[in-house]
Amino acid sequence: MRFDHIAIAAETLQAGVDYVEAALGVSMGPGGKHARFGTHNALLGLDRGLYLEVIAPDPEAAPFEGPRWFGLDQFTGPPRPANWICAVPDLDRAIAEAPVPCGRAVALERGDLRWRMAVPEDGSMPLNGAWPTMIEWRPGMTPPGQSLPDSGVRLIGWEVTLQHPSRLARSLPMGDPRVTLHKDRGALVPRFTARLETPRGLVELSS
Repeated sequence: MRFDHIAIAAETLQAGVDYVEAALGVSMGPGGKHARFGTHNALLGLDRGLYLEVIAPDPEAAPFEGPRWFGLDQFTGPPRPANWICAVPDLDRAIAEAPVPCGRAVALERGDLRWRMAVPEDGSMPLNGAWPTMIEWRPGMTPPGQSLPDSGVRLIGWEVTLQHPSRLARSLPMGDPRVTLHKDRGALVPRFTARLETPRGLVELSS
């Protein structure tokens, strides 16, 4: 399992882009549309193969089946970190071995990109996003984190705060020093904090 990217959810794509650009002091690049789930995104390259994604419902989306992914049908409020995505070499095996229900493997595409992602049937996220959404890039694909231009922004920490982190800590095989889990019995839903080194200094994006 390898840290692939961070998702910033927003009610509208422009609101999410404005939030990130105002906080980080850099411009986001274009993304595209996800016809299968009625969403669209914008992207920002980070360091070491990572990237940041702003994702929101696409008001111009054609009709599609089922709920949107990433819990976007229920998302309200200001833009904020809502999810993290990790790449796995064998998605079917990763779903079978995950300690929490992760949904089914859904084949997706956007432009030249092809991938499969674990998506619960109700469009939610495993453990409300505390367990990473798992992605398998198809053979021959160059993930955005390896192709996006350098933005001058570097992720130095990703914190997940939840009520019972011990089970999650035992199950995450990634060993990424940037990822830390924190216990807070009052955290009814997980909280996320991205610590980023930017041209204007250290910035935190928190949910």
